[in-house]
Amino acid sequence: MKKIAAIGAVALVVALSVAAAAALRRDSGAPAMPTAIVAKTTFVDFLQLRGEIRPVRSVVLTAPSSGSDLQIVELAVNGSKVNAGDVVVTFDPTQQQRTLETKQSELKQAETEIDRTEAELRRRVASAQSELDEAKKALQRARLELQGNELRPRIEAENFVIAASNAEEHVRELEKKVEGERMAAQADVAIARQKRDKARFDVQDTERIMGSLDVRAPIAGSISLLPNFRSGGPGRAAPEFKRGDRAWFGAAIAELPDLSTVQMTARIDEADRGRIQLDSSVKVRVDAVPDRELTGTMKDISVVAKLDFSTFPPVRNFDIVVALADSDPRLRSGMSASARVELDRLAGVLVVPTAAVFQRGAATVAYVVAEGGVENRQVTVLRRGRDQIAIASGLKEGERVALKDPEPEGGAK
Repeated sequence: MKKIAAIGAVALVVALSVAAAAALRRDSGAPAMPTAIVAKTTFVDFLQLRGEIRPVRSVVLTAPSSGSDLQIVELAVNGSKVNAGDVVVTFDPTQQQRTLETKQSELKQAETEIDRTEAELRRRVASAQSELDEAKKALQRARLELQGNELRPRIEAENFVIAASNAEEHVRELEKKVEGERMAAQADVAIARQKRDKARFDVQDTERIMGSLDVRAPIAGSISLLPNFRSGGPGRAAPEFKRGDRAWFGAAIAELPDLSTVQMTARIDEADRGRIQLDSSVKVRVDAVPDRELTGTMKDISVVAKLDFSTFPPVRNFDIVVALADSDPRLRSGMSASARVELDRLAGVLVVPTAAVFQRGAATVAYVVAEGGVENRQVTVLRRGRDQIAIASGLKEGERVALKDPEPEGGAK
């Protein structure tokens, strides 16, 4: 029995080998051809875009717009969390401290000058007033002398009249002098006070500048350091700001993004501008978060095209914004992302890959692969997309079509 079983096993192996060899010869006679199944499904045409993730709301922390020697001496670590009011960037205050000391000294000198000028005002006015008082007394004596003129000789009486007139004139001159001294002294005091006010403003402005050297976070969040474009160069990306760097007035140093709501920004070529519409459905994949697909809608398309000098010759692009319906805690501002913008959708149509349809002169054909061979069949295209083609007629659901032209020279078989 064992011998019979062994003989049967050997015969079975031989038979299987013969069948495999025959199949191999049959397959080698016909070259392998990639194919696809005609499926009745939803046709979706889309546009592929590249862009980056940006927060809907964010606060950019900038260098002061005044001062000098804006050297960074303290800087928060990129990605670190801060609370509202925490210092994020500190600039070197040495120069402003020296300026403040100089301005404070000038303020003290101006205040002292006011006191000195006011004292001089009182002295000059008092001196003129004293001289005026003496002149008024002399006028009173002259007027008393006039009372006995009727008993004096005519010439002597006229001399007393002239003396009284001169005394009156002298009083009027001194009254003008007192008023002039008072006005001149007040003008000197006003000038001194203007110098004091200017010095006080300089002190307050320097104190304000010193306060602005500590850049604080207005809201809580995670710090995102921005690139220092002055440290970059041809062919290399600009590095992030770091301690020791010197900033310029108004330079954007860091960003505090609110990542609870994010969006994607990108650019599209002007040739594709007419193909997309607002509120179109968009699927977004972030390079750093490959295990999740985010959904969104086309929120905004710029009205004016901008020149893109990253290529030569430069092309015109439109800025677009994709609003994302959901977020992810792993997202960070500036992450690269790709998007598929839905351009068209047809439900319940026959769909084949774009590689399955060929042009033969004026006719559009597909090659149906069956056991009997390959059939050249004319088809009517309903809608053509980037990866798929919707077929109106010429194919049936479940048929297999070739993805490679079996007639490379255009000859009929």
